[in-house]
Amino acid sequence: MYKLAPALKFFKILLMLTLLTLMGYFGFQTYEEAKKYEVYTTNIAAVCDANGLANERIDAFTEVISLGLVKNESKISIDKLKKKQENAKSQSQKFLYYCLISLGVIIVFTFTCNLRVAAMSLSTATFIALFYGLINPILMVTIHKEVDYLGDVILSFESKGIIGSITKLYEEGELAIAFTILLFSILLPVVKSFTLTFMLIFHESSWNKKLVTFFKHIGKWSMLDVFVVSTFLVYFTSDTGGISQAEIQVGLYFFLIYVILSMITAILTQKFLEKDEDFKSPSLHPYDLKKL
Repeated sequence: MYKLAPALKFFKILLMLTLLTLMGYFGFQTYEEAKKYEVYTTNIAAVCDANGLANERIDAFTEVISLGLVKNESKISIDKLKKKQENAKSQSQKFLYYCLISLGVIIVFTFTCNLRVAAMSLSTATFIALFYGLINPILMVTIHKEVDYLGDVILSFESKGIIGSITKLYEEGELAIAFTILLFSILLPVVKSFTLTFMLIFHESSWNKKLVTFFKHIGKWSMLDVFVVSTFLVYFTSDTGGISQAEIQVGLYFFLIYVILSMITAILTQKFLEKDEDFKSPSLHPYDLKKL
């Protein structure tokens, strides 16, 4: 029985690493398809401006008067782009779904592990979610307007990601907004994740008590990063003439997953450290140690 314990422990660790690798792989595939969707949408916006639609109407008229001998190449090109766009969107959603399934299995599997392994596993998943939340687009904004004889003309299109938007805000002189998003959407999440991982690896460090106290004090601000991103979305979806259409992208889902996982990881880490401290406390009676 005792000989099986190390093998079972090794199997659990191997399985957890496999699940985390799968989550990272599906996250990468989601990113690849999301970028394709972004590129195809950008190309469609470029050919559906006033000039592009005017050329499409000319090609359509030419096709009619030629009795179909001259094909409407503009429409054919737009239709091909839209098919590729829809396929990329479908694939990105599919891989996001697979990524969520992998995460769900990881969370269920943590119930079979001790507190430290569970917290470290979720901490790794937190890093993965944060990484893809930062590099993926989180919002696409299209401003379009109905124009006589042309139809639905796209006036402007822009894909928004957290890192790219911070750069743009900085370049436009919006330093306060850029710094706020940088602080609460990148710097603090990264510091918090690294700190939790440090506390789990070096759980006997004297710094852990101070870090636990620190996290208790900043607990009231734990949802501020969500508030900042929400404000960020509202800020960029403001109407600038014409009809503004905003479409949520996969980056926002990854970021929300990060927020939830970071809170769960913080709770598990605190419980592990408290249990570890109680176990090492000389004031406990041996009978109390057995109950731990």
